Amino acid sequence: MTLLLHRAARTDRLADGLAGLLAVPPADPFAEDLVVVPARGVERWLTQRLSHRLGAAPGREDGLCAGVALRSPWSLVAELLGTRDEDPWAPGTLAWPLVQVLDEVLDEPWAEPLARHLGAGRSGEELDLRRGRRFAVARRLAGLFSAYAVQRPGVLADWQGGGHGDGRGGSLPTDLRWQPPLWRRLAERVDGPPPHVRHEQTVTRLRQDPGSFELPARLSLFGHTRIAGTEAALLAALGEHRDVHLWLPHPSDALWRSLEPVVETGPVPRREDASHRAVAHPLLAALGRDVRELQRTLATVPVVDEGAAPDPPEQQTLLGWLQADLRADRAPDAELAAARTMAADDRSVQVHACHGPARQVEVLREVLLGLLADDPTLQPRDVLVMCPDIEAYAPLVEAGFGLGEVVGEDGHPAHRLRVRLADRALSSTNPLLAVARRLLDLAGGRATAGEVVDLAHEPAVRHRFGLRDDDLVQLTSWVRATGVRWAFDAEHRADYGLESVVSHTWEFGLDRLLAGVAMSDDTGAWLGRTLPLDDVGSGQVDLAGRVVELVRRLREVTDLLTGAHPLEHWLSTLGEAVAALTSVPPSESWQSGQVQRELARVREDAAGRGDLELRLPDVRAMLDDRLAGRPTRANFRTGTLTVCTMVPMRSVPHRVICLVGLDDGVFPRVGAVDGDDVLARDPLTGERDPRSEDRQLFLDAVLAATDTLVITCTGSNEYSGQERPPAVPVGELLDALDVTATPPGAAASVRGVVRVEHPLQPFDERNFEAGRLGTDAPFSHDRTALAAARAARGERVPAPPLLSAPLPPPGPGDVQLEDLVAFFCRRGGPVAGFLSAQRLDVALPRADEPLEDGLPVELDQLQRWQVGDRLLADLLSGADPDQVRQQEWRRGALPPGQLGWRLLTDLLGEVAPIAAAARDLRTRPASQVDVDVDLGGGRRLRGTVPDVFGDRLVPVSFSRLGAAHRLTSWLRLLALAASDEERSWTAHTLGRPTSSRSRDVVGTSLLGPLDHTARDLLGDLVAMRDRGLCEPLPLPLKASFAYAKLRRTQGTVDEALRKAGWDWDDGKYPGECSDPAHVAAWGAGAGLPGLDQPPGPDEDHPGETTRFGALSLRLWGPLLTREQGSW
Repeated sequence: MTLLLHRAARTDRLADGLAGLLAVPPADPFAEDLVVVPARGVERWLTQRLSHRLGAAPGREDGLCAGVALRSPWSLVAELLGTRDEDPWAPGTLAWPLVQVLDEVLDEPWAEPLARHLGAGRSGEELDLRRGRRFAVARRLAGLFSAYAVQRPGVLADWQGGGHGDGRGGSLPTDLRWQPPLWRRLAERVDGPPPHVRHEQTVTRLRQDPGSFELPARLSLFGHTRIAGTEAALLAALGEHRDVHLWLPHPSDALWRSLEPVVETGPVPRREDASHRAVAHPLLAALGRDVRELQRTLATVPVVDEGAAPDPPEQQTLLGWLQADLRADRAPDAELAAARTMAADDRSVQVHACHGPARQVEVLREVLLGLLADDPTLQPRDVLVMCPDIEAYAPLVEAGFGLGEVVGEDGHPAHRLRVRLADRALSSTNPLLAVARRLLDLAGGRATAGEVVDLAHEPAVRHRFGLRDDDLVQLTSWVRATGVRWAFDAEHRADYGLESVVSHTWEFGLDRLLAGVAMSDDTGAWLGRTLPLDDVGSGQVDLAGRVVELVRRLREVTDLLTGAHPLEHWLSTLGEAVAALTSVPPSESWQSGQVQRELARVREDAAGRGDLELRLPDVRAMLDDRLAGRPTRANFRTGTLTVCTMVPMRSVPHRVICLVGLDDGVFPRVGAVDGDDVLARDPLTGERDPRSEDRQLFLDAVLAATDTLVITCTGSNEYSGQERPPAVPVGELLDALDVTATPPGAAASVRGVVRVEHPLQPFDERNFEAGRLGTDAPFSHDRTALAAARAARGERVPAPPLLSAPLPPPGPGDVQLEDLVAFFCRRGGPVAGFLSAQRLDVALPRADEPLEDGLPVELDQLQRWQVGDRLLADLLSGADPDQVRQQEWRRGALPPGQLGWRLLTDLLGEVAPIAAAARDLRTRPASQVDVDVDLGGGRRLRGTVPDVFGDRLVPVSFSRLGAAHRLTSWLRLLALAASDEERSWTAHTLGRPTSSRSRDVVGTSLLGPLDHTARDLLGDLVAMRDRGLCEPLPLPLKASFAYAKLRRTQGTVDEALRKAGWDWDDGKYPGECSDPAHVAAWGAGAGLPGLDQPPGPDEDHPGETTRFGALSLRLWGPLLTREQGSW
């Protein structure tokens, strides 16, 4: 019985050796063989690999991996230490008693650094903030103590005896002297022997009473690249009475042999380790520190070295030569490199430098499609994609692959590749846990409008409250209309000193919503401080109730999730909150079960400490620890493309291995050394070092690729284009490749052939030129990008017009007055009318403004107009000014306090003169006049004219009196005069003065009375509309009005065009050229339309040679002629 060491450069050779061992059954036919594997991904691969050998018929691979139990290293150690059911010294469990110890010792002198960090001597908000660190500090210290126990147990033994040593015969630095007494207090509280004592007891028991352990007589450890000294001691003791086989992936048998005399002394301080000097290959020296230190660790225990398995045959490719040099630990030299000439089509090693993560994923899918197309025997299951940060790349991978059913046959071919993502955080795979984490953020936050609406968009919340897409749009509209910004109610703002500000809270907004269900806004009544929200239809009552219930439950939950409470309160409240706010279909019920299991595990770890008081930051830290990414077995080796982190599968051979996201500063992991870590102050060999582990991961991946190694990294900034260096290990790989072989043809270096710099955009023509990006064929398979590249490569021509020729005229028919007004006067003018439902029915782009989350302190021009227009409408309806003031104050659109009151007073001062002028003109009862005008040719114009008072048309607006207001009044006045020629109709249009510099307080336009020409003028405008329904008319409202106005006052064409340009071109504010309708018709940044066209048939106007000028005068000339007093 002994500890047997089997080595191989590739794990498939180790697996074959293990299969040969397992093929010999144990003496007991019912006994299972035990195999310990380092990761779930390795477990699944090894199971499949063994099933090809165990029980297979001769010449076939139809066996079954039966009678073999595969377990994790943790489970084996737990079995040996007797902690399989419960381990009080596990970091997750140890954190809870450590929290209690921290609370007890903060007043002691030796704990002064801890006390200072946790808020001793502080008060108020600073105290709450620091006290909320307790669990995070305890969890971190528990991890440190656990690391000491595994990697340097002498530290704990010295501390337990009352010392303060560093485990190596020295003393702790002064700033760490608080750790030994803290450890001793913790050891007194934990029920059970300390871990170093437990370890010694277990080793003794393994040697003296091996039968007390229920373990088979033969067991194997497969694929480990790191074994701590304590674990090696356990294996050695276990091997005294059992056969323990250690199947170790090691890059080079030659390296192992050369290091044997160097490492026989065992672990040494890392700064004194010179083992790298015995390494010949520079890449092994730079990346292989972990395996060298593992050899030092194994030198401390008796091991029988069974030798190394034969190396796989050397492939005559760049990757094959590199791997052969690594396995032989052979330093490349000029003679060897000269004997190896890299083939021009050798793509066994590829390094793709891209512009950012998104472009890396785009390049990756093109590379994979090329490999699959070139080799029909290559299957997606033969490809492994690994990246250091799976959470950052997961959304990009999901968007780039596996959407075949969504994009259809016209989509990118990579969407037909099915992808499995592994090692995701629980909050990414279980929406209910994501909601739980979001609730903790809401509980400690301001409950902004955006945060609550975002929560309502969560699928589980939508399912619970029956919210459809239209319901969420309506919810957002209600939030805007009611003025909700942040806080559930005024009391929620007490921490910010704003408890007196009632407006813009959820309570304020929902009260308005519920009042709007029962009352109408136009009644002029309110309930206390609540003004009813207008336009809450009877069909929306149920939705309003569901929204109110959602916010009410959310408020109740977040109230319970603030302050300091016992642990049991937090767990029960969180579970009840998830149940109250979410639900899932029966097919997704596992999500609810997982939430309860995770909470139950916290209770189990806390071990009866449900009364331990925690604060919200403590609970956040606890939940973040629980929801972190963890390796799983389910998504590995399923026959699809596997994407995972670099840990679980890095040494498992695959024909193609892709490493994505190897960016400088991201890989290897960058992090400041933990100042409280005793081991980090002066580490020994064999102790964990994240950067060394990452470099070993990279080396393992290089050796595991059997055909092709693909690496993507950020080579240039995606915004500035500035060049960025690759990650250091990637640079070292390129250096090694340069001396491994001779580049093909006239290439200057191997790295120049291997490293491909990709353009920023997928539609760059280089993606489709053979040989430009490292492949003989075009690099990209994206048909859509190819079409874009062809378009970009073609001759640059001006954007074609919206229409190549006018459309046929619409069928003759009656004209509705409102359609005529909308055609000319809507935003965008006649062009928008052409694009509207009157002809093309084209939807124009519109940017949705995000919900405002801050209290307003001022109003922009649009918001001022909205408030002013409401005030004006209320005053004209006969409401008392004080009532109008109180009503608007309760609407929630104004800034709080005196800011809003002063603004409201100023706006009333602007509105009052306009209302007074309107009342002077509206001396007769208001009416709406139906019009019916014979246009000739069997066509009629019909409609209703509002705002008629006797013979006067008196529209009033808080807007500055402009072109659209005048034209609207003109069209309606023409309809009135043409319909009833016996009455003397006039139009008095009121608003704010056109210019802000005007001394007038009211802007006025007086049109009429009209003569018998009204019918002809109306017919001319209807004819212009008919032409405008066939093609876009070059007739922007503001610019054409400015042009016609100056031409009417004898201005020259150049002067008029210059004046029109002020309204058309962009300046301090966007001009008409930026209106979406004009952009669609004339293009972005176009000049005044119609200047390059002569007037069309029946469009002539004396003195005008351009179509723009002629149409402007035909539209505005009659109006300006009949407008009194202005021009």
